[in-house]
Order: sequence, then C-alpha cells, then structure tokens
Amino acid sequence: MRRKLFCIFTCTILASTIIPVVIEANYINTPLDGGWIEEIDGVTILHVSGSYYEMGYQHGYLLKEEIQENLRAFLSLYDQQGWTYDDVLDVWNVQKYHIPKVYDQEIQGMADGADLSYEDIAVLNTWMGVFNHLFSCWGASLWGGATATGRLLHMRSVDGMNQVKDIKTDTFLYENQVIIIRNPDDAYASIAPIFSGDIVVIGGFNENSVGVSELTIIGDDTTFNGINAGYRMRMVLDFADNGFEAVDIMNSNRTCCWNFIVSDGDIPIGFALEQSANFAYTNTWYDAVESTEPFWEIKHVVRRGNCYINPMMAELQRTYYDPSGLNGYLRMILRIEFTYINWIQYKGISEEIEEQYGTLRSGSALMLLRDVYLGKTNLMFRLLFTNTSDTARQWVGCLETGDLSICFAQEGEEAYHNDVHTFNFYDLLNKNPP
Repeated sequence: MRRKLFCIFTCTILASTIIPVVIEANYINTPLDGGWIEEIDGVTILHVSGSYYEMGYQHGYLLKEEIQENLRAFLSLYDQQGWTYDDVLDVWNVQKYHIPKVYDQEIQGMADGADLSYEDIAVLNTWMGVFNHLFSCWGASLWGGATATGRLLHMRSVDGMNQVKDIKTDTFLYENQVIIIRNPDDAYASIAPIFSGDIVVIGGFNENSVGVSELTIIGDDTTFNGINAGYRMRMVLDFADNGFEAVDIMNSNRTCCWNFIVSDGDIPIGFALEQSANFAYTNTWYDAVESTEPFWEIKHVVRRGNCYINPMMAELQRTYYDPSGLNGYLRMILRIEFTYINWIQYKGISEEIEEQYGTLRSGSALMLLRDVYLGKTNLMFRLLFTNTSDTARQWVGCLETGDLSICFAQEGEEAYHNDVHTFNFYDLLNKNPP
C-alpha cells in the first residue's frame, strides 16, 4: 500500500543561503519489522534494522528486483574481464574466513529475501575483492580553518561505474542506487549511498561521526588472502568508535592497492591512507609526504584521487614519480602511463579548495566538486574528465551534524549534471515507518 505525505526540508544553496522547499515523500509499507523504504524527492531511502540476518532479509525482500538486476550486471562485468562466476566464488571462499561472521549471516538473509542463493549474494559482494582498478574516484576530508564552521566535511565522488549494466533488462547499475540507513542491534547506525544488494560499502559515515571512502589504484602488490576493502569499510561504519579505530580496521587484512580517506568529525581530523597487500602508510595534512612535489599540503585538508603520493608507494604504481607537466602529458599521449590524468584531477580540485578555503559547508563543497567536474574551473580537467568520468554519485557529508548533500547519475547523465538532494542522517534514522 502506498500513501503520500508532504514533508518540509531545508536545502543549502551555495555556502550560506537556506531556502525551505516542499518535497514529496512516498512511503512504501511492507510486512517486515524494522525494514522499510521511503522515496524522498525521487531518491530511494532503504531502512534496515535488527540482527544481521534480519537486515539482509529486509534489504533482499524490499529490493529483490534491483538486486537481481545488479547481480546480472556484475556477472556481465566479470565476464568482460575474463572472470567466471566460479572464479569469483573461489575468491570469496578464500576471503570469507577473514570476514566477521555477522556478514555471512547478512548474506544468507539477503539471499533468502531476494530469492537468490547464498553464493549469488557472496559473488555480488566480492567485486571489490577482484577489481580494484576498473574505476576512478575522488575523496577529501576538510575541517578547521578549511570550512565555514570548523566542522569536518567528507567529500566523495564515485567515478567509472556508469557503463555497468544488466544485459537482460538494459538496466544500468547507477539506476539502482539507494541510500541505506542501517541500525543494527549490536553495532553502530550508519548512512551510506550504495548500489542495491551491497553489503560492502564504498563510502559513508556512522553515528560516531566516523567516515570512510576509497580511491582505486592500479598496482601489482595484491593478494586474495584478506578482507576485501568493501567489507573493511563496512566494518568501519559498523564498529569504529573513532577515526583511529577506523584507520586500524582499514590497515588490517589488506588485499589490493588502494587509497582511502578516513574522517573523524568529533576530533575533528582526517587521514589519507595509502596501502597495498604488504605496505601501508597513514598521513594527515601536516605530514611531510603531503608536500612531496609536485603535490602540496593544504592546512586541515587531506585529499586523494587515483594516485599514490608517498614515494615508496608510488614505486608500486608508476615508473616516474612526478605525473605533472609536459613529461606527464607526453607519457599519457604515448600511452606509457596515465597518471597525468590523476594529477589533473588532484590539481583541479585542490586549487578550487584553496580558492574557497574557509567558506565551505556541505552544500557549497558539493557545488565546488560539481563545478570542477563540469569543467568550469580548469580547462585541462574539462578536456580529460568532463562527460567522460562516468560519475555515478557525488556527495559531501558534515559528519557531526549528519547533513548530507548528494547527486546521482540518471538517464545517461553524469551525477554532477543532476539535481542536488539534501538529507540529514539523524532525521532519517529517527523516523518510524508509517
């Protein structure tokens, strides 16, 4: 049964203008205790709660069709990359012994709810254990003097996902995006934008003001014998009391080459993590590595794209440390290596952060990110990125207040072309189903 209610929300426009708007919320009732869906301003919000099995079942039951489509989409992607279903299942069978058992229960619950097998859901959620190189992203943590209020902002762009689709229905992965509000019995509540069927997570924050997101890195120092990054980020949201615990979780049981941004909105502080199977380094803004030329530090800001900055880690990724300038451009043109593109991303967004330093709130920080991706601020960025980034979503969260500004890809348009939606994590968490 559906019934329509009208709610009043506030939308942050630029840095300081608050304009009340009326948006329509469609509530979808279900017989499931603790699990329900609401649609706000065209965005699907999935609420799950209870035990891990119950949360998995609620997710699977409520988004059955979308999960089945996303499974087929990822199976198509696996096939394109030369991986069979059994190949991916073999990776899961190695990694499952490292992953907390509660996620095994959640997998079974989702499988039961979605009319799929346990193995299907395991395979769907092992993509981050197989591929860490097909996608590109951006992340940053800004606090103190960098923001208008001193409160920490966690910035995130999910790039490279928009061509993945279910060949049976022609449904693209980005069409099945939702915001999940999780409220486990024995873990922390959290908010995360996900693809339907995700138990893993690629960015979000929890009720302790701890946030995390990833940036993919192409590198050879990898193993399957550990916890794939998606489950480690889920563990951060479920179990981390603070940013230091989050760093410990992310640096344990490593598998592939990644960059991560970890934020603690209560301290506040942000960390940049660079890691591979055998090496891991963690920095904040004032660590010397942040100023290794051509990269540079910005006070109270850590940021990363798909490029290592630590010189020791860079040896795992590229032949030449410095990806900038004419030499970097020529190496890209000659197809020797492509980190010049990563440099342009880093440079373009960093320069705009400096330009707007001290004025940023969640809404204006998202507008900053969108303007750079739209090519308004950097000509080379426009030539290399704009309309080719396959950006599925972009968001900025104020971890202390729970405010979230977000935009999604839709109808073949990159996320940064589309409407910005604003939510508050705590308002969503404290809602009851009608």
